[in-house]
Amino acid sequence: MNKESGKYKGKQVTQGGRHQVRTVLFMAIMSAMQCNPKFKSFYERLVEAGKPKKVAIIACVRKRVVILNSMVRGGVMWEEKVV
Repeated sequence: MNKESGKYKGKQVTQGGRHQVRTVLFMAIMSAMQCNPKFKSFYERLVEAGKPKKVAIIACVRKRVVILNSMVRGGVMWEEKVV
């Protein structure tokens, strides 16, 4: 949601939608950042680039939702590739 009116430019906030879904996604990504090196490195890269921590977490949530949507669309199961 943008808080803007005329020349006034306020901060954008994440709100709206279903609160329970947002909470579950937030908690899931907090766990994923500890266990999944891809999400952890993505989060750390954003924070090092100067993004606020909560913004970086929400970016990780969006990345996970995009991945999950493509998996559902393609009928693919998650595979952790060990290098």
